[in-house]
This record gives sequence, C-alpha cells and structure tokens, in this order.
Amino acid sequence: MLARSPPAIVIRSATLIAFSKDLLGTRSMNKTLFACLSLAAIAGAALTLQAQPQAALPAASDDAPTDYSKWSQPALEAELKRLAIVEQKVLMPMRDGVHLSTDIYRPKDATGPVPTIFVRTPYNMNTLTGGSLRQVVEAVDRGYAYIGQNERGRYFSEGEFEILGYPRTDGYDALTWIADQPWSNRKVGTLGCSSTAEWQLQLAATNHPAHAAMVPMASGAGIGRVGEFHEQGNWYRGGVPRTLFTIWLYDTDNPMRAQIPENLDPKLRQYLSQYSDLNPKKPDVTWSKQVWHLPYAEMLTSLGEPAGTNEKLIARAKPDDPEWFKGGLYHDNEKWGVPALWYNSWYDVSIGPNLALYNHATKAGVDAEARDNQYAIVGPSVHCAFASLGPDFRSGDRVLGDTTMDVNGEVWKFFDRFLKSKPEAFPSTTPKIRYYSMGDNQWKTSHQWPPKEAQETRLYLQSNGKANSMFGDGKLSFSPPPASQSADNFVYDPLNPVQTIGGGDCCNGGVVVPGAFDQRPAEVRHDVLVYTSDRLTAPVTVAGFVDAILHVSSDVKDTDFAVKLVDVAPDGTAYILDDTILRTRFREGYDREVFMEKGKTYKLDFTPMSTANTFLPGHRIRVEVSSSSFPKYGRNLNTGGRNEFEKDGIVANNQVKHTSSQPSYIVLPIMK
Repeated sequence: MLARSPPAIVIRSATLIAFSKDLLGTRSMNKTLFACLSLAAIAGAALTLQAQPQAALPAASDDAPTDYSKWSQPALEAELKRLAIVEQKVLMPMRDGVHLSTDIYRPKDATGPVPTIFVRTPYNMNTLTGGSLRQVVEAVDRGYAYIGQNERGRYFSEGEFEILGYPRTDGYDALTWIADQPWSNRKVGTLGCSSTAEWQLQLAATNHPAHAAMVPMASGAGIGRVGEFHEQGNWYRGGVPRTLFTIWLYDTDNPMRAQIPENLDPKLRQYLSQYSDLNPKKPDVTWSKQVWHLPYAEMLTSLGEPAGTNEKLIARAKPDDPEWFKGGLYHDNEKWGVPALWYNSWYDVSIGPNLALYNHATKAGVDAEARDNQYAIVGPSVHCAFASLGPDFRSGDRVLGDTTMDVNGEVWKFFDRFLKSKPEAFPSTTPKIRYYSMGDNQWKTSHQWPPKEAQETRLYLQSNGKANSMFGDGKLSFSPPPASQSADNFVYDPLNPVQTIGGGDCCNGGVVVPGAFDQRPAEVRHDVLVYTSDRLTAPVTVAGFVDAILHVSSDVKDTDFAVKLVDVAPDGTAYILDDTILRTRFREGYDREVFMEKGKTYKLDFTPMSTANTFLPGHRIRVEVSSSSFPKYGRNLNTGGRNEFEKDGIVANNQVKHTSSQPSYIVLPIMK
C-alpha cells in the first residue's frame, strides 16, 4: 500500500508502468517511493512518454496486438475513443446499499460477450494518464472489458474507508455484478500492484465462480499470517513495527475526507469529476526528522492529524492480536481458489511472505485447477518497479546485468489462457518459478520454491570475543564452533540506533532507499557484530529461505536482535541481500510476551530471509548482528513496556554466544 503518484512520474515509464500508476495503485509510483528509488533504477525504467505525438494507428488483431509503449498521451486518448464504449462514475451497488464509483471501458467491435480485467484501488483514478491510460487501451484492443473501481470511502465511492476495502463483501459483490452484465462472458481477471493487488488475496479465498485468474504484484501488505511470517500486512517483522506503514497512512487515511453528497444525480456526479478529483494534498512532512518522534504512537497526531487507522492499529498489543484476523488480510487458515501469476522482487518490503504465500496457494487450492496453476516471477527490482528490469540493470550500488523480462507480455498471455480459454497462450509447461539469480546474473527456473536442488547448510558465527565492527575478529565458518569460545558483547542505545542502508523496503517517505547498497558505513560501528567467511575458491549459489539462529543474553527485559546477510566483493563492497529482526519478547510466539532475565541465555529463531544469489570466487559471505535497523524498523526502548507509547528508553548490554552447546548460525539453501 502506498500513496498517490505525482504527475511528474507519468513521463518516466516503460511498458509495465501501467501496473504502477493511478488505477493500479502502486507504491513505487508515488511521492514517497519516488524519493526512495535510486536514480539508476529510475533511469532504467524510463522510456519517454513524451515522444513526438503520432497519429493513432489502426488497431491490430487479437493475435497481433498493437505495441502502445511509445504512443503519446493525445494518441492514446484518441485510440481509446475510437476503440471503447466508455461509462464513467457508474455507481456499482454493494449488498449494504453503499455504491462504489466505477469506470467501464468496453470494446466497440465486440460481437459477443467479452472477458473483463478488473482493477480495484484506493488511489486516485479520476483521470487516465500515461501508463494507466495505455493499460486500458491495451486491454480494449485485445478484446477485454476494463473496469477501474475505487474502494469504499475513497474519492467518488461512498462509505467508510478500511484498508484493503472489504474484499469478501465488496470484492465479491463487484465480481457478481460484472458477471451479470449482458456484455460479460462471466470470466474476470484481477490485476494490480501493491494496494491494487493486496485486496485480491482474500478475494481468492472466497472462490467466486467468475474469478478466473489473478495477477497480484508486490502484494505482501495483503498477507496477515502465512507460515513463519506473522507480519499482518507489513505492519511487523519479527514483532517489530515497520515505520513505512505509519508514513503511508499519512497520505492514504483521511478521516476528514472531502466528499460529494450521496444520491447525487449520476450525470451531475460525472460532471463534477471533470473539475474536482476529491484528492486533497496534505502538508509536506520532513519524514527523515519526523520518524524520530517519540512516542512512536504519536508520529502522526503530533503533526495535527486526527486519530485514525494508524492509531487503531498501533493499539493492538501483539502481532497475533485477534483484531488482525477481522479485516481484509489473508491468513493461511483460508483456502485458495484462483490461478495466479505472482510478481515479486528481491528488494521489496515483504519478499519472504510473498514466496510463502505462493507455496501455500499450491497446497491450499480448492481444486486441482487452483493448486496446479500458480506461477511466480521474481526479479531483483524494488517494490512495483518491474518496468525498470532491462539491460545493464543496477540495484543500489550493485550492477546485476541484463534482467530483461517481458512482464507485460506474460500478463496478457496468462489472462488469454484463463479468460479466453486459450491454453496455448500460456502453456501448462511454463516454469512454475522464474527467478533472477544475482551474482551470476541469470534468469533461472524451478518447479518449486526453494528449488529441489537447494540443500540446507549451516554457517557458524565464531570469534574470540571481538567481532565488533568489520575490523573485528568475527568469522563465518562451515565448521561447528569449539566447546568453549568467548561471547561477543555490544551496547545498544535506542537514541543512537544503527542506520538502515538499503535492503528491502518501500513507501517510507524517502527515509530508506531500497536496493543492494554497500553496508560498510554501518559495519564500522562498534555496536554491529560482523562475521565474514574466508574468500571463496568456488562459486556458492543459494536460492530459497535463509534461517538464522542466535543464542543471546541481555541485561534488560526486552530488546531486539537484527541479522543481515551480505555478499562481500573482492574490493570490499558489502552488498546487502536481505535482513531480519526479532523482538525478544515474542521469541516463544507472537500471541504472547515472555520477557528476558538478566544472565540467562535464550535461543532466537528468526523469521527467514529470502534471496537468490551466487557468491562468486573471491567473494566472501558475511553476517551482521545488531539490535537495530532504523528507520526501517521502530526502535526498541528496552524497558519491557509498550514501546509504541513510551518516550524514554534505556541502554541495553547485549551478548551473542557461539559455542558447540549454544551455537549461533545461519542456514543457507545452497544449490548442489
């Protein structure tokens, strides 16, 4: 979920920006994430939509659709007018009498019922521009109806806003309405990135008969609990709140929103939309400063914001608070009813839960069609930036080669198979998983995740008690530690936390730039333990989930421990692959709080990291351990109280042990 897209982004797009703007509600194309994307990634995504205007070309046949990627705005508008029957601001009725504002585009030349692409979003869809306009034109040209709809409580839709927009009721009712239209072939495909994808997950659990296929892209914030991940829509990681959601809610949640009167004449409603998009602009916030505000729970209200969704969610005491299971999040106690093509990214905010949910869908499908038709594509980009994939791709500080993938083409092939009954368009022999392996820089395939060839291998943390910083004596070894070895100690001061540098993140007002950035500025700190392997003499390829186990102690009741996996190049550049964190009070489960006692040792089992990377010869494998990664994660104030509501913290003296009886290690899925 993230905030609105600035108009300037419209001119910096490639074919798949269609999945990243306006109707599709992407995080990556909004004002908060625009600041987060590296200039290199943005440049990689940029194909000008301000090319010289050209006349609309004759529409191609269904078998050879027109390439609209370089058409100008005026040409696309003219083409849409030529191709489509347009109905805007239609009020679609829900079961409780609330009406949702809906725009409908249907092919004029249809000779019978047509399939529908359905895009449902909390974001501003009042005006079609750039990629969103091109997406509609493409759909109609290919013989699809295209429907864009605002969730309740957003813009021209009636009702009260709730995150994810009531998928089980409003989403289900919308599919029923579409299927009942005389122009519909009763097959609907849902499509979108970020917020426009996340609501689809719980909708899939309802197994609506018209829901024939779905393409959820970067949909992690729609996942509540799946397997080891109890993130509740990206609100937590390991029980630690993420700051991104509070920042996102500033722009998205609007308890005092402007709205037009209900029961207004439809023609007047549409007329009003031509000069007012009900899209208020809130005051700008310097998030790099505001994110430090304590208490954490008052980050928004201290700006003058009225209490709203953010404060309601912060009030929940634990990651498995029963309230998390009452909204629109999808949980792994639910079935799965829809074939899906999943798009995810190694440097997105929730790559782990997304891959875990893919695995869940292959097992929890209501029938063989659902179970056997789950496909996933995982690239090295950041949140919703699939358009940036291409030659000479760069993530952060790391050059990753040619990442070209026809994302747009694969989406239409998938829909043609399931919405038009064209099995040859997307054959059943298509690899279940296509993923980009970093380091060796190759697209690879697998029938499952992790790949069957991946074998779990332990690498142990070792030192003589001085692993502090990259200049310490920390070692990462394939050999188990000795029976006796000095522990590593460090001081964690919540007023001086370790800075987040890159990794998987999004939608956070620019306070963290996601990607494969060099970690050495953090590794020079004394409160960061650094464990590094010897230089590799042969490549080590990993693909899958990376587990981390630490044996720790502390002199406070509660603190955090953070783990980071890093690929160290021969020149010393330390590229982050992924990270994880755990609030120690939740080490025995996310439905309870169990505090630490001074002098006692505790085993921590972290939420897994996820990656696909080849550590090349001459490279080294590195693990960092600290007690913070701020501002990505909210700080633990170490008191044992409700961190979100406290203003003052205390210093923690923390320890990591690594002996044969109390080992600390990571588990790499090494390809054999």
